[in-house]
Amino acid sequence: MSAIASEAVTDVLVGAGAAVERLRGKFVVVKIGGSALGAVDTAIEDIVRLRGLGIDVVVVHGGGAVISSWLKRIGKEPRFVNGLRVTDEETMELVVMTLAGKVNKDLVADLQRHGGRAIGICGIDGGTLVGVRKDEQLGLVGRVTRVDTTAIRALCAAGIVPVIAPIALGEGRDILNLNADTAAGEIAVALEADRVVYLTDVAGVLDAEKRLIRTLTAAEARGLIASGVISGGMIPKVEACLQGLSATTSSCIIDGRVAHALLRELFSEGGFGTTFRSG
Repeated sequence: MSAIASEAVTDVLVGAGAAVERLRGKFVVVKIGGSALGAVDTAIEDIVRLRGLGIDVVVVHGGGAVISSWLKRIGKEPRFVNGLRVTDEETMELVVMTLAGKVNKDLVADLQRHGGRAIGICGIDGGTLVGVRKDEQLGLVGRVTRVDTTAIRALCAAGIVPVIAPIALGEGRDILNLNADTAAGEIAVALEADRVVYLTDVAGVLDAEKRLIRTLTAAEARGLIASGVISGGMIPKVEACLQGLSATTSSCIIDGRVAHALLRELFSEGGFGTTFRSG
């Protein structure tokens, strides 16, 4: 870490003692998507720092752009229905290779290079994620029916960051492709996590005047969707946040391209992006 970066981290953590103590020993689920990792990416540094502070960080990652790139390499055009990838058997084989392989291990390697300890798994491992087909027209795309947190808890108890690829064990011989946002929310609820943080390429939810909304209840968010204030690509992000809410878990959307966005969200007064709470 450069001297400038180290100073930035220190600035964020000054006065954050009470917030650190509140989170120590609790779970924070961080969903990382490729679009969130910009030129000034410090998410990996932040995750290692949080783990060092005794906070049980669980990483769930996407990788849609990588999958699409590899599909095109083999001459297969990616297909989507309502934003979800149509996944036949050939596509699913490539999903497993890229998500559980290349993307997952690259993240694990980055965490290790920054001084962390990480182990990469997918939802199949330890029966962590079990699901059924979501819609027959989507093929091997699943919805989660059960989360077993045993493996995740064991890794965190050993001081290791679990890095989870969103792939589930299905019925029969099915292996299922999951939406990473949804998987992160399901895992957060099962862990009774303090928070699930979605690192994205947007600042958060904006109101009708394009101003950042710091806090939204579930009812308020649904009202903004109904009125059209939340629209387009923001809708699935918000729906994932709402799905990840519980009595104990809040969720938030932050701009992962901003330096130390994760630390700022967790430890700055008022947060950094948009936080969703049940209600």
